[in-house]
Amino acid sequence: KNGHIYPKELDSPYCDTCGRSLPDRYVRGECPYCHADARGDECDQGCGRYLEPGEILNPRCAICGSLTRTITRTHYYFKLSAFEDFLKKYLTEVDGTKIAKNYALGWVNEGLKDWCITRDLEWGIPYPGDEDLTLYVWVDAPIHYMSSTEQWAKKIQKPKEWEKFWLPGNGRLVHYIGQDIVYHHCLFWPAMLEGSGYNLPAAIVASGMVKIEGHNFSRGRGYVVWILDDYLDKGLDPDYLRYYMVSFTGHTRDLDFSWDAFADKVNTELVGTLGNFIYRTLHFTKKNYGSVPKGTFDPKLKKEVEKAIETIIEAVNEYELKKVSDEILRIASVGNEYFQANQPWALVKEDKDKCGEVLYNAIALVKALTVLIEPIMPTAAETIWKQLGYDGPDVHTTSLDDALEPPAVGTEIANPQPVISKIDDDLLASLKETIGARIKAAEAAEKGEPVMEKKELITFDDFKKLDLRAGKILTCEKVPNKDKLLLLEVDIGTEKRTIVTGLADQYKPEELTGMTALFLTNLEPKKIGGIESHGMILAVEKGDEPGRWLPVRVDGVPPGSKAA
Repeated sequence: KNGHIYPKELDSPYCDTCGRSLPDRYVRGECPYCHADARGDECDQGCGRYLEPGEILNPRCAICGSLTRTITRTHYYFKLSAFEDFLKKYLTEVDGTKIAKNYALGWVNEGLKDWCITRDLEWGIPYPGDEDLTLYVWVDAPIHYMSSTEQWAKKIQKPKEWEKFWLPGNGRLVHYIGQDIVYHHCLFWPAMLEGSGYNLPAAIVASGMVKIEGHNFSRGRGYVVWILDDYLDKGLDPDYLRYYMVSFTGHTRDLDFSWDAFADKVNTELVGTLGNFIYRTLHFTKKNYGSVPKGTFDPKLKKEVEKAIETIIEAVNEYELKKVSDEILRIASVGNEYFQANQPWALVKEDKDKCGEVLYNAIALVKALTVLIEPIMPTAAETIWKQLGYDGPDVHTTSLDDALEPPAVGTEIANPQPVISKIDDDLLASLKETIGARIKAAEAAEKGEPVMEKKELITFDDFKKLDLRAGKILTCEKVPNKDKLLLLEVDIGTEKRTIVTGLADQYKPEELTGMTALFLTNLEPKKIGGIESHGMILAVEKGDEPGRWLPVRVDGVPPGSKAA
């Protein structure tokens, strides 16, 4: 509409082995700038630079590994070069972190090329007027920031509310991104917004990268922690991970995750300092007074909270969130020192009113801490808020001013319970063993070595108990609200069975429909995702892709055929 997009002939990679055109994400090769191994659209292992189609050296197919050849294809380009002067000015003035602005300015100063915004993909958003092509993901993905704001506005029944953020002259937009997508958010996205007349981000904050034991995240190399399998299913609280990621290092630096460091943060800081002060204060008050005793907020303690609030506001404005967690921990330490110095366990026997004064101040600090931790640990904050005698969800609407207002005298303290649990040695060992085995398996696969997990020997009679049969998958559909689960209807020869499998993150329903595979048919029924499953599909882990499971196919045999 505004004349910023035009068609152009492009040499596109083509794989003769696979018999298909390849989008850039399906191409690997050598970065022309730093010579690291790179994807077709981005140097993901080296300098992080965006790569135009055709720039990568020695391109090969990411599917089969064959060298590719080029074919000519019409694609569509965005006139990014026309926004060079605008971007220089914008990046000089925009607020945010230096890691975002300086990287982007360096690229602009080298001169910008026009940007190919279409791809040869079978899936994606079709390009209007040429539906053989799809939009490049970094064209449509940021637009979802805008559409999700509009969706939110409709949800709260204020359909025009999104305009406060996205129409010029209205709200303030701040983008929090990883440093690997600086190019897209500091060059492409602002130019798109400027070219279409929408509001620009007032600040762009780029974080460092999260690493695992000093290594880049890599599913193929085993350096990965799966949030569901490795964390939530182990009973670990999301609040712990949120705290670790905020408190470990500055926002712009790389964060090196290890289970040892994680457990130390939880056990030493959250349990030993923060949790200890909160629980001992509420427990002692409940036991000896039942409710908030009479008292006045000690000016010295109030001054400490005021100082923390000032530091936190400054830290947030500077995008240095570690300083927020540092102040929270400092106030918890102040509370522990105050509690220990006044020895309420002895004072309550000598002067209950004076002891009540001490506990009033300790509770004032507990309330302040609850307000301060809410953005980082919302679940813990809600639980503590209830123990303080408030309605739990109300903590999410508090302001920093509330941290300076102690609970009203006489407010009943609910039954206190420890909010934060220690990570014991057995759990820590299990967590480390899981990732260690994953890394070892990946290393063995890379060397072409067989990977076998040793199991206890079984007798032949045990094996004969297994009823393994060919089953034809008649229908396959996703289980609602379960990202990993698929619901199968399977013909096993004598009957049709309902079977639930956890392959939804690896296969589309249509890819499994019609397949004949091997099933364990005499497995005791079990509810999975709320659905009773009557069997199990057998799958084998792909050696060079740990975590990638391939169904054991037995095409060509009738349903019900037995395996032995």
